[in-house]
Amino acid sequence: MNSQQFEQIKNGKGFIAALDQSGGSTPKALKAYGVTEDQYSNEDEMFDKVHEMRTRIMTAPAFNNDKILGAILFEQTMDRDVKGKKTADYLWEEKKVVPFLKVDLGLMEEADGVQLMKPITLLHELLERANERHIFGTKMRSNINAYSEIGIKAVVDQQFEIAKQIIAAGLVPIIEPEVNIHAEEKEKIEAKLAEEILAHLNKLDENELVMLKITIPTNPSTYEEIAKHPNMVRVVALSGGYPTEEANERLKKTPNCIASFSRALSQDLRAGQTEEEFNQTIADAIDSIYDASVNKA
Repeated sequence: MNSQQFEQIKNGKGFIAALDQSGGSTPKALKAYGVTEDQYSNEDEMFDKVHEMRTRIMTAPAFNNDKILGAILFEQTMDRDVKGKKTADYLWEEKKVVPFLKVDLGLMEEADGVQLMKPITLLHELLERANERHIFGTKMRSNINAYSEIGIKAVVDQQFEIAKQIIAAGLVPIIEPEVNIHAEEKEKIEAKLAEEILAHLNKLDENELVMLKITIPTNPSTYEEIAKHPNMVRVVALSGGYPTEEANERLKKTPNCIASFSRALSQDLRAGQTEEEFNQTIADAIDSIYDASVNKA
């Protein structure tokens, strides 16, 4: 593990940018950016378009470790180049931004109020490639839609089971048990989720370190104890469908938690913007998310 990268993620001031839309969510992300489906004719061209978008984001002047600690990448992004370097090398060597990799393969059908991750086939090989590409950590997402003690436990059990394999490969896993922002008993779900996560953290060896990515909680103090746990590197929050302004407002009230936003980072970016317009727009978004991450209400 790169000790400089670890120190930055553990104690740095800033947030983590999520640039990891995969095959299923890419058309939606491109459409929001102003690239419609008639502008590409197959999946390869679609991924070329989204890499152009991500490259534009990563090479923007404001995208650096003054305010961005790390960036989560989709597998294809990891394997591609930015300005003649592999993406992770570009991020760290040019921007001093720590690279992470999304490793999950999507969600299963809902059962017991939750969606577990699909089996992550060839995980060992993917982690080997991640190490070759100088990736620091990983991210994997589950989804919780309703209160179910059985379902919530199953989500956390699965997350930690896979996290241990990732730790064994020398990487830092971000576990992401997302709670649907529209769930009827969201606060109750989050309290139970925190209880299950804490129970797993208490069983880890001292050198088994994880990160946690959560929906911004209804009760701001829900994950405070977890954030201070010796096995927890950092707690980060997804925007979860909240518009940027609302996500920032909620995050600002949540102690010991920084952003790991995707949609909220890129929602005002457009393919047709001039470089000056694009760079100013992303700089404004970065400033607002940084403020909510660092300057707590």
